[in-house]
Amino acid sequence: MARRPANRFVCQSCGAVFPKWSGRCDACGAWNSIVEETVEPTAGGGTNARRRSGARINLVGLAGDTPPPPRIETRIGELDRVLGGGLVPASVVLVGGDPGIGKSTLLLQGACALARAGRKVMYISGEEAVDQIRLRARRLGLEAPTLELAAAINVADIVATLEAEKDLALVVIDSIQTMWMETVESAPGTVSQVRACAFELIRLAKQRGFSLILVGHVTKEGALAGPRVLEHMVDAVMYFEGDRGHQFRILRAAKNRFGATDEIGVFAMTDQGLEEVPNPSALFLAERRGHIAGSAVFAGMEGTRPVLLEVQALLSPKAGDGGARRAVVGWDTGRLNMLLAVLEARCGIKLNAMDVHLNIAGGLRVGEPAADMAVAAALVSAATGQPTSAGSVYFGEVGLSGEIRQVSQPDTRLKEAHKLGFEHAFLPRRIARGNRRPTAPDGLGIQEIGHLGDLVSLFTGAMEEAAG
Repeated sequence: MARRPANRFVCQSCGAVFPKWSGRCDACGAWNSIVEETVEPTAGGGTNARRRSGARINLVGLAGDTPPPPRIETRIGELDRVLGGGLVPASVVLVGGDPGIGKSTLLLQGACALARAGRKVMYISGEEAVDQIRLRARRLGLEAPTLELAAAINVADIVATLEAEKDLALVVIDSIQTMWMETVESAPGTVSQVRACAFELIRLAKQRGFSLILVGHVTKEGALAGPRVLEHMVDAVMYFEGDRGHQFRILRAAKNRFGATDEIGVFAMTDQGLEEVPNPSALFLAERRGHIAGSAVFAGMEGTRPVLLEVQALLSPKAGDGGARRAVVGWDTGRLNMLLAVLEARCGIKLNAMDVHLNIAGGLRVGEPAADMAVAAALVSAATGQPTSAGSVYFGEVGLSGEIRQVSQPDTRLKEAHKLGFEHAFLPRRIARGNRRPTAPDGLGIQEIGHLGDLVSLFTGAMEEAAG
């Protein structure tokens, strides 16, 4: 006897399944994200159904000669850097980002570059008509007569088309949330549809050997919308970040089975589309003004690339009887609160009655703890009114006792600072045995700081000299 279709309630943010509807998902906490979906019974799916006997799988040893996977260069250096050297045949990449951030622009530029290089590329959009894509390409000055375009959302039609094509190098699906399968009884964009459509497209890409790029929507929290299982199904997950108020866009890898996950690509949004920024340090510091209290330059690392950024701090008396405000752009608020507590408890700088505003200029978000000393220098500079030296950079992690801890790749940070004309660097003191003294380029002086109090004394000493 055939079983009747069953209904279930699925959260569209995390994919959790519930027996009845609820206004809030207990798994991820999202509101109004639970949608009723119909599950069709599978044929022969009873407990008494006969199961196919499994075949023995082949096991091999860990030792062996495995060559690196071949790469397809997209002709966009920053994109190839994040991918680990280019696209890998039969790989699947998921690209996410806020609406209007430039995902479709970047992928259209990459698709046109590959098509001009003689590769067979197909761009399928479920959000725009073909005429809209042509108008955008014309506006950006892109020319690729061999690039094949289509506007479709039916996955069965797309699969049939791809199966009939030969020598495909790249297929772009924009976006996976608009795709639809007739066999799934739910609306496009739901968890069931996204999972089923992605599975069919990924299966075909692995079978036919072409690279597949899926564009994904993001939630208001910045995470990729849809089930988390989608991130596990693909080979690489990349986020396109940036503030619409800034011209810079950051492409960051959150997962990459064929490369590193800490690389970034830097782009600038112009009227001709996205342009690569080969030297982001010079661009981030282009508008910096020296001899301003509350400013310090941080020598950071993003993957294998050194990046110099300006850290800006502003202090003002708190307004009203409430608590002091902590406004942070581009850094972690919790880490700022920890650093303020260390400055007060270990160095005697009272900032609890001040509103603190911290900004990483340029729109890049910094996550490494090495920025602690640069942030502390900007805060102490703002508190004492003494500007930092315009030719100095800072890097080092601050511990709860106020000690300055070692960070990775100090030589690379120093070389980047010297290349951009900086004359002095403040870095952690060598305490542990075996720590090698960083090699400073000729003309770049270094000063080792062991405790946050030593850094504070540099500003208070300069303030006393100015007063005397």
